[in-house]
Amino acid sequence: MNNRTELAEFLRSRRARVLPVDVGLPAGHNRRTPGLRREEVARLAAISVDYYTRMEQARGPRPSRQVLGGLARALRLSDDERRHLFTLVGETPEPVGEPPQDVPAGVLHLLDRLDDTPAFVIDAKYDMLAWNDMAVALGTDYSALPPKLRNLARQRFLMRPERPFDAEQAEQFGREMVADLRQAAARYPHSAELGALVAELLASSEEFADLWAEHEVRVLRGGSKRMWHPEVGDLVLDCQRLMVPEADQCIVLYTAAPGTPSHEALRLLKVLGAQRFSSSRSAQRDHRSEPAPAPAAPGRSGGPAPGRSRPAR
Repeated sequence: MNNRTELAEFLRSRRARVLPVDVGLPAGHNRRTPGLRREEVARLAAISVDYYTRMEQARGPRPSRQVLGGLARALRLSDDERRHLFTLVGETPEPVGEPPQDVPAGVLHLLDRLDDTPAFVIDAKYDMLAWNDMAVALGTDYSALPPKLRNLARQRFLMRPERPFDAEQAEQFGREMVADLRQAAARYPHSAELGALVAELLASSEEFADLWAEHEVRVLRGGSKRMWHPEVGDLVLDCQRLMVPEADQCIVLYTAAPGTPSHEALRLLKVLGAQRFSSSRSAQRDHRSEPAPAPAAPGRSGGPAPGRSRPAR
């Protein structure tokens, strides 16, 4: 990384400018320098003190986009200063309006390769952005849902799925999701979509409103999940979350240890799903091979021809 010295000088100058009261910290006593201490900046940016100290000493590694975003918030940088910070590291600034929804091509390729593992991608506000066939087989066909209902928070607090996780796990998942959404709201304070989602959930779900009022902030982690599937029965799956920092997105994977009943159930689900998808594609081919209907007679109203559907948008 070039510009290490320039980055170090910029960080020191911005740190000296921010007063403790500006970020809700007590002024304290015996402050030998103006502005924030290094440990205070590190805590506000959610990084280690050693990591931040090395950056200020022009000997640290190249910071990630996530670290840069945290520093920009901690140091209360203006939009121009934020762009300068990212430019010093050779990055373009991350979006400050809405959470990114363009899934990186490499992530989409990964989903295609995971043909025996349910996997999907969500953004910071829990919108389903991409999924593989196994995710459909385990859960639902998200492409058949309107975009608004592809949001996992709406499903959890407003729709209450017919086949939820174990009741205790469902409660814990809801609590962690609310804490994660609050952290996302801090990252995207100007997001109209995230703000509208939170407002809708506050107005429509007493459970969400109670959890939101607790002000917990936590990134949702993985863990063991118990669930029931109508075709393969009870499942105990390991849920893993892989972050995609450059897109602020998360890949969610469901796996089971080899040799366990749940692993065999996933293998069966793959076969059943492949049969279902094959039958669906065959029906679509047969449908397309039917002769096209005759044009409508003059004077009759137009519109989609009988037996045809418009492509999903």
